[in-house]
Amino acid sequence: MNSARDPRIAVVGAGLGGLALAGVLQRHGRSVTVLEREPSAGARPQGGTLDIHAGTGQLALRAAGLLDRFRTLARPEGQEWRLLDPASGAALPFTGPAHDDDSPEIDRGQLRGLLLESLAADTVRWSCAVTGAAPLGDGTWRLHLGDGTTEDFDLVVGADGAWSRIRPALSDATPTYTGVTFVEAGFDDCDLRHPALARMVGNGSLLAKSDGRALSAQRNSNGHIRAYIAFRGPQDWNLVADVDLGDQEAVRTHLLETFDGWDERLLYLLRHNDSAFVNRPLFVLPAPHTWEHVPGITLLGDAAHLMPPVGLGANLAMLDGADLAHALITESGIDDAVQAYEGIMLPRSIKAAHDCAGALNHIVPPTSVSLG
Repeated sequence: MNSARDPRIAVVGAGLGGLALAGVLQRHGRSVTVLEREPSAGARPQGGTLDIHAGTGQLALRAAGLLDRFRTLARPEGQEWRLLDPASGAALPFTGPAHDDDSPEIDRGQLRGLLLESLAADTVRWSCAVTGAAPLGDGTWRLHLGDGTTEDFDLVVGADGAWSRIRPALSDATPTYTGVTFVEAGFDDCDLRHPALARMVGNGSLLAKSDGRALSAQRNSNGHIRAYIAFRGPQDWNLVADVDLGDQEAVRTHLLETFDGWDERLLYLLRHNDSAFVNRPLFVLPAPHTWEHVPGITLLGDAAHLMPPVGLGANLAMLDGADLAHALITESGIDDAVQAYEGIMLPRSIKAAHDCAGALNHIVPPTSVSLG
C-alpha cells in the first residue's frame, strides 16, 4: 500500500474526539479505522449533558457536516444556571460559566450517536481492545490488540481517554488525583416523580457550594436530572470512612453527614435518587503536558490533556479531532500534518488546563478559600 496516497489511519477510541476526527476525514473521502474496546455503542451509560460551545465543539460539528442536525437535538434553554445558598436554599447572584453565549446543551449519548450515525457502517470495530503501540522504525506503528494479534498503520491517533494505552509511546505522564471526588446520582421522570427538584433545577443547572463541598444538578433530556455530590478529600475516602461503596445506604448516610446543615431542599439530592450512587474521583494530567514530536503517532482529547470535567473537555476533544483531520487533508504528508496539528493543540491545551483548574476551585472551593 502506498501510504502517501492512501495512508492507513487508526483512531484508538470511539469517544467524541475520535469520532469527530473520523467524521471529518470521511467527509473528505479519506479512509480511517476506529478501534474501540467496548462491544457496542450502548455498552455503558455515556454520562450527562454537555454544553457545546460556538468557538470549539460547534466548529468541529460544522466541519463534520453535522451542525444543523445538532441544532435539532440540542436544548438552548439548558444554558440557564442557578446558584443557591447552601444553608437557606435561597438564590444567589450568579453569571454562570464564562464561555460563549451560544452553548446549547445536548446529552453526551445523543451527541455520540449523532457522530456515529455519520460514519460508514464498518468504520468502528467494536470489541477491539488496543493494548499498546510499537514503532517499526520507518515512521509506521504496530498496534498490539487484546486478542493477541497485531496490525500496522501509517498513523496512530490515541483518542482513548484518561488511561490511554497509546500515551506511553509519547509521554511517561500519568493522571493524578485532583483531591476532589464527585459522587453521581440520577433522578428519573422528574417533572412527575420529583416535581420540587425539577422546579429547583429549572431547565439548566444549579450549584450550591461551601468550603470543600458542592452540590450540582443538571437537566438532561427526557425528564432526567443528573446530580453530582462533590467534596474534597482523599481518593480512598470510603476506606477512611469505613464505607462500602456497594452499600447504598451507607454511602447515603456518610454523604448526609458530610453535608450536615445544608438546606433540606438541596439534601433531597442525597436522599431520594433513583439510580445508584457512582463514585467518580477526578484525575488530571500534569499541566502543561507536552511531548517531543514522534512521526506516525499523536494524541487528542483526554489522552492528550485530561482536565477536570467543567465544560471544556468534550469541546476540546472534538476540536482536536477536527483540527487533526483538517491538517491531514491539507498538508502534504502525515508528518507535516501531525506537526501542524500539535503546534495548534498543545498550546491551546495548556491554557485550557489552567482555566479548568481554576473552574474546579470555583465549583468546589478549597477549605482555605473564603466565599465571601
